[in-house]
Amino acid sequence: MHETVEIPLFPLHTVLFPDGVLSLKLFEARYLDMAARCMRTKTPFGVCLIQEGGEVGNPAVPFETGTIARIAAWDMSQPGLLFITCRGGERFRIVSRNIHPDRLQTAHIELIAEPPEEAVPDDLHGLLPLLRAIVADAGDEMFPQPHRFGDASWVGYRLAEILPIPVNARQRLLELNDSISRLEIIHAYLQQHQLIAGRE
Repeated sequence: MHETVEIPLFPLHTVLFPDGVLSLKLFEARYLDMAARCMRTKTPFGVCLIQEGGEVGNPAVPFETGTIARIAAWDMSQPGLLFITCRGGERFRIVSRNIHPDRLQTAHIELIAEPPEEAVPDDLHGLLPLLRAIVADAGDEMFPQPHRFGDASWVGYRLAEILPIPVNARQRLLELNDSISRLEIIHAYLQQHQLIAGRE
């Protein structure tokens, strides 16, 4: 039996990847309180893609796989609005969920171990110039250092979060445990859309 921990959940219509950056505007009391607790106790929350429901109002049903989010910066220059910037941490799997009277969800989760670091295979190196150009153009705010272009997981996560693909496809890429398979799927997509050359 894997050890589980309990964290608050923030179901969204977006997918957060490990090492990714997510900016959020909070105005609902349940999420303002959640963020305040997380900042006070220096604890994370979980971001999950919504499977059914919406971001506001009644609690949404999330996909089981999500990503730990840690608040890196915040701003409350407008009354009743809290702007936070989060960094993606480990992936996790929901074991059980609880809905509280204020409609905040918490979940017992187990962390998903990342596969050992692998280099980007030679025949997939065509992905790197595109990613390097995007990272250089967007800057460190969107792609914080260190930039690990030699790490297949990091490269795959960065491409998965910026590709113009449906959010459910992004979720499937998050759920994959094989970093090379993720790169191969992304490479095939980019090649199909003539955004990169074919494999050597």
